[in-house]
Amino acid sequence: MAKIITKYVCQSCGYVSPRWVGKCPNCGEWNTFVEEAPAPLKLSRKSPGAASRVEPVSLEHIDKDEIQRAHTGITEFDRVLGGGLVGGSLLLIGGDPGIGKSTLMMQVALRMNKQVVLYITGEESLRQIKLRADRLHAKGADHVLLFAETNLDLILDVIERGSPDLVVVDSIQTMYRPGLESAPGSVSQVRESSALLLRLAKTRNIPIFLVGHVTKEGMIAGPKVIEHMVDTVLQFEGEAHHTYRILRALKNRFGSTNEIGVFQMHEEGLREVQNPSELFLSERRYGASGSTVVASIEGTRPILIEVQALVTPTSYGVPQRNTTGFDIRRLSLLLAVLEKRVGLHLGAQDVFVNIAGGVKIDEPAVDLGIAASITSSLRDVPVDSASVAVGEIGLGGEIRTIGNIDKRVQEAAKLGFKRIVVPANNLKGLKTSGDIELVGVDHVEKAMQELLA
Repeated sequence: MAKIITKYVCQSCGYVSPRWVGKCPNCGEWNTFVEEAPAPLKLSRKSPGAASRVEPVSLEHIDKDEIQRAHTGITEFDRVLGGGLVGGSLLLIGGDPGIGKSTLMMQVALRMNKQVVLYITGEESLRQIKLRADRLHAKGADHVLLFAETNLDLILDVIERGSPDLVVVDSIQTMYRPGLESAPGSVSQVRESSALLLRLAKTRNIPIFLVGHVTKEGMIAGPKVIEHMVDTVLQFEGEAHHTYRILRALKNRFGSTNEIGVFQMHEEGLREVQNPSELFLSERRYGASGSTVVASIEGTRPILIEVQALVTPTSYGVPQRNTTGFDIRRLSLLLAVLEKRVGLHLGAQDVFVNIAGGVKIDEPAVDLGIAASITSSLRDVPVDSASVAVGEIGLGGEIRTIGNIDKRVQEAAKLGFKRIVVPANNLKGLKTSGDIELVGVDHVEKAMQELLA
């Protein structure tokens, strides 16, 4: 008998080793290698569309019409996708357990009532799916077909025979091919399943959603090659104690990756939030120190968010620096600038920064709001409640120019704010919007004088 040669595959990054090792030399993770047997030669199943002979096409003969998109009926979801679903696209959506991925997919399936939707579940029974649909008040949902199966060969046959308009696979980690000896959820099974579904989506022009698990670090589980294979990677974010959910695109071949969709979780499912600024500022406390309103841009949408800071004397030898929704390395930079350029003594202070509402902000335009909140909490002096602060802080303490200043000013004026502090260079050519006052600052010290009441 021929000797069966096995290999060890890292379940985190897909690295292959001839023997077991404790630490992956590629990604550095520990105890992630699993023994897998090579796929037998008889595994080669005739892929969809393999029988047709396709010839290369000249670039000049390709149709230049715009991409046709199908609307899902959920405005926030279409915004993140770039305007709607594109035929033949493969989309991967990930998120923490219980965040609402299956609920969102079921709502999309129910809203697309003019198209046939095939919902494939590998984790739940048909009765559980029915209970979720009843909670979402599903009526007249004859267009949604349910199929509880994990055998990918059977699933592909059902899709080929039925030709649905949309397919949802929940989840990709439960799918398996009988010819592969590795367990469901392993690198080989997930990669092979994704490749076959991708080929089917492209040949049949069917959009397919793949629901994926996430690791404890918040990354989508499985090898990175899956994220390279799919057309769109969606991340569903939120915290268990918050009702807000944010859908953002980490990768999108048919649209922008800067757009976000905001939802609110209710007993009847996810509700769209058309005005996130008003929602995020609804619980704001006026007259309290350490609170500043900043105008952030998420894609093409301006959002006003409350930035909170708490500065207290440290009880330890090394002061704490903790952030929620903000980069901790950026916080260290801002603290150094405040000490050097403004003269604040923060070396013996614990600093805590929080972006209210569970939102994550990474654009530098919120630097001025963070600095104002820290200064306000240290001096115990409230920031002017009628003011909004935007601006990037440089290492020299200068306030640098930012983009999309018109949209930020208009959003602040729409919500009734009387004043907005902006970089001085942004005032050139900027027209006043409504009754809001524009204040230009060129240094962080001057900005603190303008913002602190």
